[in-house]
Amino acid sequence: MRLPLDERDIRHTVTALIDGAPVRGGGIEIPVFYPATGNRVATLVEDDAADIDRAVAAARRAFDHGPWPHLSVEERQEYLCRFSEVIEQNIPLLAGLECLDTGKPIHDLLTRYLKRTAYCFRFFADYIGQSSGTVYDQVKGFRTVVAREPVGVAALLAPWNSPISLGAMKVAAALAFGNTCVLKPSEQTPMALVRLVELLHEAGLPEGAVNVVNGRGPVTGAALVAHQGVDLVSFTGGTETGRSIMAAAARNLVPCMTELGGKSANIVFASANLDDALDGALLAIYTNAGQQCLAGSRILVERPVFDDFVARFAERAERIRVGDPTDEATEMGPLATEAHMNHVLSYAELAREEGGRLVTGGLRDESLGSGYFVRPTAVVAPSNETRVAQEEIFGPFATFLPFEGVDEAAAIANGTDFGLMSYVWSDHLPTVNAVVPRLRSGGVMVNATMMRDLRAPFGGFKDSGVGREGGEASERFYTQEKFVSTRMVPGPLRRLGTV
Repeated sequence: MRLPLDERDIRHTVTALIDGAPVRGGGIEIPVFYPATGNRVATLVEDDAADIDRAVAAARRAFDHGPWPHLSVEERQEYLCRFSEVIEQNIPLLAGLECLDTGKPIHDLLTRYLKRTAYCFRFFADYIGQSSGTVYDQVKGFRTVVAREPVGVAALLAPWNSPISLGAMKVAAALAFGNTCVLKPSEQTPMALVRLVELLHEAGLPEGAVNVVNGRGPVTGAALVAHQGVDLVSFTGGTETGRSIMAAAARNLVPCMTELGGKSANIVFASANLDDALDGALLAIYTNAGQQCLAGSRILVERPVFDDFVARFAERAERIRVGDPTDEATEMGPLATEAHMNHVLSYAELAREEGGRLVTGGLRDESLGSGYFVRPTAVVAPSNETRVAQEEIFGPFATFLPFEGVDEAAAIANGTDFGLMSYVWSDHLPTVNAVVPRLRSGGVMVNATMMRDLRAPFGGFKDSGVGREGGEASERFYTQEKFVSTRMVPGPLRRLGTV
């Protein structure tokens, strides 16, 4: 299967999009590579501080004087539904560009990621139609109404591992509640998100409501989050970058939502359906080549079933079809960049140095040419204190740890700086009820792999981030409360200066 793209669909020079029009930035040129071959497919023009000024000014005009924040809820719903439709109509185009950007298997993009992207806009259209304010009338003679209003200009920073689905979710939420925004994709994966915003403009999005800037985090990203015209920041990415972003935004008293790293525990009890747990463990670490913050990268298995589970896992991992992302049979594609591939591979040698046992993988798949392919990897670590059990590797790299009983399972699961997700496998309800409340993570999946209900708040504890995304959580972040108190009963007021 070839990419579902025409040569004309590929913008070989990627630039900013401000007020609905392409704008060439004033910074350096950055190559964009196709991870499956290592070939250069586009050139990104970086945006500097002056370009950020222009983009933020466009978003500010659109918020202060444009129609978007002043549309009725019904009008915004119509737009959001229209945007959902245009995404569905262009799924092959966007999937092809995302495949070029990231190396994700095209089958997954066509059947899962892009459909989810379209759904995000429909979800927020439905949500704002049911959202309501609050009325207080307990104080005699007064009625107080509390309403939510859009905050203003949102800086939205999307990650490289799943740019179109995670970036579009931020755009959908910001627009739904009446904000305007400046979106920054990763410099590694810009093509699909830029084209998506072009499609939104073709579907009627007012000028300035969504602007796109491109470039590296320390240049473009830093200028954006520190800009005094920005009213709130939403960032998904690495923990250290998140700390820098929050510090920069704090100087302007700008609220931040950060969804950061993870080292999630996938806990398999002996009382689990072990066939389901095996399927779930493989999915949780090897989906998207392990390049996801919610990956179940630490697999904790109860000692009575540990050896057999690890052996079965390794046998299945070795049979995962790694290869060309345009082949519908491919189950795992390449890593996103050559540098990241080398970073992931370095942990295989580190595991040996730490006394761990490599049970599968740990090698680049050189049979697939010059692409950034790594064989699915798994190690048994001697303890949870090792670096392979503590550091976010962010690749197809599973670390196995044995445990005995609920107490040790919870202690190991919580023994990390991160706290994004936990996974629990057991058919024994008392075991599930005992361990779930003790897990220090923002979400827990029981006998299931990751299912993200947009109604529920999504985010992490500890170094996995601050704030939440989702229906009500996004409403709280992208709006601010205003109360209006009205005197309902006419009568004399207390008078000053009458003597």
